[in-house]
Amino acid sequence: MTMKYKPESAQPGSIPRMTARLAGKVAIVTGAGSSGKVIGNGKATAILFAREGAKVLCADAVEDRARKTVEAVLKEGGAASAVRADVSKAADCKAMVQAAVERYGRLDILDNNVGISVRADVLEVAEEQWDRVMAVNVKSIMLTGKYAIPHMIRSGGGSIINISSIAGLRANQSTPYSTSKAAVVGMTRSMAGDHGRQGIRVNCIVPGLVYGPMVAPRMDEALRERRREAAPLGTEGTAWDVAWAAVFLASDEARWITGVALPVDAGLLVMSPVTNARLAQQKF
Repeated sequence: MTMKYKPESAQPGSIPRMTARLAGKVAIVTGAGSSGKVIGNGKATAILFAREGAKVLCADAVEDRARKTVEAVLKEGGAASAVRADVSKAADCKAMVQAAVERYGRLDILDNNVGISVRADVLEVAEEQWDRVMAVNVKSIMLTGKYAIPHMIRSGGGSIINISSIAGLRANQSTPYSTSKAAVVGMTRSMAGDHGRQGIRVNCIVPGLVYGPMVAPRMDEALRERRREAAPLGTEGTAWDVAWAAVFLASDEARWITGVALPVDAGLLVMSPVTNARLAQQKF
């Protein structure tokens, strides 16, 4: 029988002791709103960044979603503001970065959370669908970095965190999505190499089967349980797990870490499904 673990709630209003790990820093979080009732990676990250002392610009293609994240931060006494940005467009990315610098005076952290998916293989996907996934999931990281990095250099360095997926490391019945997330890993490593001597650290997080707004609408409890049992820890991941990894990578504690693709996946990538299913049946 698999042991169950429920992490301490990190929902807004239930604030753990803060350590001010990001005090004095300014962060941009893209995709900072949530599209449904379940909190997404961007919203959770913006809240935790603010709890740790950062001033946070919350960017989202739907400004009302970003404003709701800002409201959650302000209720806890943090500092945040909202901006509407379609990060697949250069003009929006440039304006977003300018807004952060104008409002807060500097830029230290860029957290790229935006992502969309199309469930299709190469025979099924339309060219327009392919181009849209690549623009949102991949081109956006190039564009946000293009405008953010010069300001980070002026601030003495910075941390860029890109959100990939285990789908970028193995098939998941969505060739456009898997390809885009594999590209995020490659771009992260290339950017880390290009900009390390400028004091810019670039890492990516590789989330596993997180229960978030992208998947929640199509899940019932049976499917959620199968996902929990899929990895060695046998527990369900949430946006807060991804967000805490982002806090670490954004902080000075990770000052000597760059070019890393960090799995946050309950161990899903370390074991074959067959072996894990056998171990899950063992009694503890």
